[in-house]
Amino acid sequence: MTDLPVVVVGAGPIGLAAASELRERGLTPLVFERGSSAGSAVAQWNHVRLFSQWSELVDPAARRLLEGTGWTAPEAETFPTGRQWASAYLVPLAAALGDVVRLNTEVLGVARRGRDRVVDAGRDGEPLSVHIRRADGSEDRVLASAVIDATGTWGSPNPLGGEGLPALGERAAAAHIDYRVPDLDDAKVRADHAGKHTVIAGAGHSALTAIVALSALATEAPGTRITWAVRRGDVGSTFGGGEADQLPARGALGLRAKKAVDDGVLQVVTGFRTAAVQSNGAGPVAMVADGGQRIEDVDRIVALTGFRPDLSWLSEIRLGLDPVLQAPVELAPLIDPNVHSCGTVYPHGVRELSHPEPDVYLVGMKSYGRAPTFLAMTGYEQVRSIAAHLAGDEEAAHRVELTLPETGVCGGAGVFDEPDTAAAEGGCCAAPESELVTLAPVTGQ
Repeated sequence: MTDLPVVVVGAGPIGLAAASELRERGLTPLVFERGSSAGSAVAQWNHVRLFSQWSELVDPAARRLLEGTGWTAPEAETFPTGRQWASAYLVPLAAALGDVVRLNTEVLGVARRGRDRVVDAGRDGEPLSVHIRRADGSEDRVLASAVIDATGTWGSPNPLGGEGLPALGERAAAAHIDYRVPDLDDAKVRADHAGKHTVIAGAGHSALTAIVALSALATEAPGTRITWAVRRGDVGSTFGGGEADQLPARGALGLRAKKAVDDGVLQVVTGFRTAAVQSNGAGPVAMVADGGQRIEDVDRIVALTGFRPDLSWLSEIRLGLDPVLQAPVELAPLIDPNVHSCGTVYPHGVRELSHPEPDVYLVGMKSYGRAPTFLAMTGYEQVRSIAAHLAGDEEAAHRVELTLPETGVCGGAGVFDEPDTAAAEGGCCAAPESELVTLAPVTGQ
């Protein structure tokens, strides 16, 4: 099986970093990306600016590969948007990796060749079997020595409902609900909110970003109303550390959102856990909380309540996942928002990311399951360690080559947005909301 490729699923930041690390180790990566370009999920939040600067967003092995092509690195201390991250880094990196990156190719499932998840006999001697579907509809099976899942969680936003399930009527009211920060530079999106009543649900930095954007619209478009519905009892700690935040861009966002609230640009409704969305036809809807509170005449709902992993295509693989977070069992205690506080998420690698099924790894935001905090730098360290292990360099695999700065400011946030649960609200470390974005994604399979 040593002659088989290592299949990487997802050509986003962590997936392409994995391919770069594998290539540098002399292994053969094969990257399958469902989208039509590298970073296709990033393309869905082009308008969002990251909290992390360029110096923290480029994988070391990827940098070495790119520099060999004459690539010019962006200015280290500037903060890119999703569009800039993709165009100046991800797309050139995919080009430098060449034909190992296969676009428009969806991974349908992974298994052991000739074995479903129940069968023990002969399992250890079989390669991994990766089923794919190309853009023309044709299907194929690719054998692999290992599989690295870097698909992220962007494609699986949490529902609006406060129980982790869609609220009653949420599906029926889908035409009124968005699960991403609106891009108000898009004329149609702007028209959906201008002069209308929008409810923002969520308490992470995605919600703060939406507050800032829609508050600006409210000052320009008469009749625009904004309500901010949060599950917690108050919003005092939601705005972060302000000027004390070690991520200045994140601190500035919190201050701008706080000013909008203080200036009365939006109405704040606390303790609101959505139980139902009631519709009376094509007109506005009403949101109803568990406690009976109601928000009436709602034209648009922006539900920013976090993300969760899609594990459906890994159903034939023996994963060892924490029952709460859906993260690898060895990693879960390090990232659990029920107990996690600032500075307690340490760099980790192959040891914490291994599963009962050998040579299968969930990396990047996918590895965090439902936990809210994640850094791109953390993902780069994950795949460096895994690549070293697959190359047989155990000393390097278990050596920490990354020092993560403590944020020094608690109060919620995470890379894609915190789940807005009571546990997460209690003081989860505001780990740079993005090194994997201010609110969006990591990659898209």
